[in-house]
Amino acid sequence: MKATLNRIKGGDLELTEKVVSINRVVKTTKGGRAFSFSALVVVGNGNGVVGHGLGKAKEVQEAITKGIDDAKKNLIKVPVMHGTIPHEQFAKEGAAKVLIKPAAHGTGVIAGGSMRAVLEAAGITDILSKSLGSANPHNVVKATFIALGMLREPIAVAKQRNISLKKVFNG
Repeated sequence: MKATLNRIKGGDLELTEKVVSINRVVKTTKGGRAFSFSALVVVGNGNGVVGHGLGKAKEVQEAITKGIDDAKKNLIKVPVMHGTIPHEQFAKEGAAKVLIKPAAHGTGVIAGGSMRAVLEAAGITDILSKSLGSANPHNVVKATFIALGMLREPIAVAKQRNISLKKVFNG
């Protein structure tokens, strides 16, 4: 199931940046070696808004700046409830598979490197997650985004099913 991501505009949001990975690429030419860098960057406001981007340039700092600009163009809204997510979700991107589960308050972010950066940038404080298959940071970040994009808010689900949340919580 492909996610319909809740894309938003990042005009006046206070976003924090986190560099997930930097890759050095070497191209051998007649004149010697030509180095270039690519940077995978995650941005978020810590309150349910998160984005990721890839920047490529001849200098590391320039690649990071381009990655941040790209991430600000790819922002999504994630339903965060009491520091965790509303339900379990599984997603794939390439050979990377991720599983995210809600956790009780005080659990913390149980996640590996690149997935942790995305979840923390989104403002999720309690979550259980597992990265399966490939550990390629690009695909793990994309799979985490797909999983977060597929999350649905309980209010929206209740409306869709024509039930009130009072019935659900009160029995």
